[in-house]
Amino acid sequence: MSARFHADVALASGTTLGLPEQAARHVQVLRLQPGERILLFNGRGDGRPGSEGEFEATVTRMGRSEVDVTIGAYKATAREAARALHLVVAMPANDRMDWLVEKATELGAASIRPVMSERSVLRLKADRADKKVAHWRGIAVAACEQCGRNRVPLVHEVATLADWLKKGAAASATADDPGAGTCLLLSLRDGSRPLGQAVAGTAPGGALTFLNGPEGGLSPAEEAAAIACGFSPVTLGPRVLRAETAPLAVLAALLCS
Repeated sequence: MSARFHADVALASGTTLGLPEQAARHVQVLRLQPGERILLFNGRGDGRPGSEGEFEATVTRMGRSEVDVTIGAYKATAREAARALHLVVAMPANDRMDWLVEKATELGAASIRPVMSERSVLRLKADRADKKVAHWRGIAVAACEQCGRNRVPLVHEVATLADWLKKGAAASATADDPGAGTCLLLSLRDGSRPLGQAVAGTAPGGALTFLNGPEGGLSPAEEAAAIACGFSPVTLGPRVLRAETAPLAVLAALLCS
């Protein structure tokens, strides 16, 4: 099987181009040589020609830090889920967010929005937040290269949960903001509906947005604010899952069945 690389550039059969820096570095790390075949995808998923599948390519030149390839045949693929699932996650601490982004990408998440809540341990601002987001986007790209996805999920900028709820409630609906599609809150509160029951009443193929709290969960005030913005509380069962496990359980249940 040929190695797969993400190249965030326009791709077209019959053209020759220099690979972007990150992809070129990966080719060189693997010690590929001129004449060897690889697969390229741009990960955009925007409906334009070549944005949903992958291209065969042949390495034509290996420079000190540059790699040139000739683009060959295009192959359309259908590896995305029929239903878009968006995650809004109060970031777990340490390297657990890295793991969450990687596995959520593999399982098919359409987007990941990291937020800070009242009980969040991980708090990011300014340059540190920008660096973390860039790091998570790189993890998502690498996960797509490995698992075969040709659409890279969007990892949004870091925001506070309160600010995002206020902005989303007032803004026109988009695919992963409150008020769009069906918005579900992963909750331990009494009266929460089972996940399957809540999803069964939604439009087939309709987008779903899931909000999940950090270690210790969302505060009662935050849950109330989310519900006021249109989120319905749902439960994953009688066991208390870790902050990084719960959203992955949702993806596995809904996208891998």
